[in-house]
Amino acid sequence: MASSNHPSDSLATPPSNVLEFQQPQHRTRSSDEGYITLAHGSGGRATHNLITDIFLETFHSDALNALDDSARLDLALFMARGDRLAFTTDSFVVDPLFFPGGDIGSLAINGTVNDLAVTGAQPLYLSCGFIIEEGTPIALLRRIAQSMKLAADTARVKVVAGDTKVVPRGKGDQIYINTAGVGVARSNQVPGPRYLQPGDAILLSGPMGDHGTAILLARGDLALEADITSDCQPLHDLAAALCEACPTVRAMRDATRGGVAAVLNEFAQTSRVSMVLEEAALPVRPPVAAACEVLGLDPLHMANEGLLVAVVPGEFAARALMAMQMLPEGREACLVGHVTKADPPVVILQTRFGSERIIEWPMGDPLPRIC
Repeated sequence: MASSNHPSDSLATPPSNVLEFQQPQHRTRSSDEGYITLAHGSGGRATHNLITDIFLETFHSDALNALDDSARLDLALFMARGDRLAFTTDSFVVDPLFFPGGDIGSLAINGTVNDLAVTGAQPLYLSCGFIIEEGTPIALLRRIAQSMKLAADTARVKVVAGDTKVVPRGKGDQIYINTAGVGVARSNQVPGPRYLQPGDAILLSGPMGDHGTAILLARGDLALEADITSDCQPLHDLAAALCEACPTVRAMRDATRGGVAAVLNEFAQTSRVSMVLEEAALPVRPPVAAACEVLGLDPLHMANEGLLVAVVPGEFAARALMAMQMLPEGREACLVGHVTKADPPVVILQTRFGSERIIEWPMGDPLPRIC
């Protein structure tokens, strides 16, 4: 088993991987062809050229270059890092494909990395599946792949498997991406929301609603302009630092669709406790707060793509906050509330005026295709 922490070290030996085809002796670069055609999904020469020119060339993965049908990963690498395999998958259909602070490619990598990280796992390997609409510019696909490569390198994960499918013009919206990921965790490192207890502290790693508001404005459907950037980022280092500082982290979650309100309601229902939030402590950037006020939206319900919600024992709150604030992605971390015993379990907001109101689950989908 390799002593390094980087997953690529294990890939120098037996191959891993994906994509079903043979290396051609002569080929035309897909980038010369201009646009995706149905031939790129036929499984023939055009498919092979597309995969070779875009994905193999971009991801620089020994596992992908092996051109096997599945990735074969070194078990010793996993066993040295923990005793639990974490496995997750997610699909990304965000509209628009590019937005301030990210794009569908970086979102697909970070989203799956974060799903692993909040279980206390160290993310190691990803697979990527692309559904591409006929007529999509190949240059756009290359740009997205390069963004995925940058995000994967930042998160120190390796893309080891993939797939592409092409759908006829009008049957898709340029590109959809599915990513699946595996990582390694240790037993009971983050036991989960069933173990929340009265007196626990509720922490947020930063401001709420940046991603949802950035996407809303990027669509250009509203007569609103504001300098708002998505919080799309990996959270694995932040989650690891939190676990190291606080060995009994009760639960963590990245607040994506449904926002912080959905996470806390799920926690409350699962553990049969109530969550009390201090409105004055909730972090929201002024442009996000202003946009939400104009549109009648609650920042607690807005989507995020780089915001960690954590519940820790109250006595560890200060230490946990300090550990989070030492990292760039957690420098604005704050204590926003606490867990109480109550029946029925609810999420309560204590307002700046001294009153209380119940924070409900988000109803419907006020902003579809947010991720």
